[in-house]
Amino acid sequence: MNLSEQLETALGACTQAGVEILKVYESDFSQSIQLKEDNSPLTQADMASNRIICDILRKSFPAYHILSEEGEACVPEDAEYCWVVDPLDGTKEFINRNGQFTVNIGLVSDHRVVLGVVAVPVTGEVFYAAKGNGAFKQSRDGIQRIRVSDKTSELIWIGSKSHSSEKEQRLIKANRHLIGETISAGSSLKGTMVAEGCADVYYRFGYTSEWDTCAMQCIVEEAGGIFRQMDSSEMLYNRSNHLNEKGFYVVNRRENIWV
Repeated sequence: MNLSEQLETALGACTQAGVEILKVYESDFSQSIQLKEDNSPLTQADMASNRIICDILRKSFPAYHILSEEGEACVPEDAEYCWVVDPLDGTKEFINRNGQFTVNIGLVSDHRVVLGVVAVPVTGEVFYAAKGNGAFKQSRDGIQRIRVSDKTSELIWIGSKSHSSEKEQRLIKANRHLIGETISAGSSLKGTMVAEGCADVYYRFGYTSEWDTCAMQCIVEEAGGIFRQMDSSEMLYNRSNHLNEKGFYVVNRRENIWV
């Protein structure tokens, strides 16, 4: 499957969405924040980004389905192709104005991710990958291929800026002799940091959803990393239950699988 056209479209959609996100980010949006049914926040930026991305994807690939956090969530499980979209991953980070939020677009075929784009509006960086073609980072310095590190000691553990758990703390304690540093970041940046070798291990025990992990998974795997659910089973997409209930891990090498 030649994914060049799909990748170009996803990259363009992320770029356009990022422009609109930054317009809201640089305004006084505090009075317009809403709460969804699960008490997670929703901003004008989430909705504007979702509208732009879905319009572009539908126009370019009208036969493809779209699964989005802020849009259509009922997609036939036997759909041949399905876009999985998080128009603003890390809304809490957006509200806190720390810049650590992303735009995520993944493409799924036969329940497996085949393409992923993660854009960082504040820095202008874009991480992307297509199955079998490697992972890349685009920044002001140009485009470079990225790879996970090969470290098995003095590891950099990366965790969530907004979510942590006792299980994570116990795992850190049990492997303290292998961990040199613990850091935190928001959104799918944690996965991209492992993909580019800026961190080495990322374990997430709490719940996430398909749109949180889809694009990131493709980038991690094409960078040579390992992305699995906590029971080491494969993470599949466009499921009847969009919740990632088992948790997952992202590691640079098999030696750093600790569950």
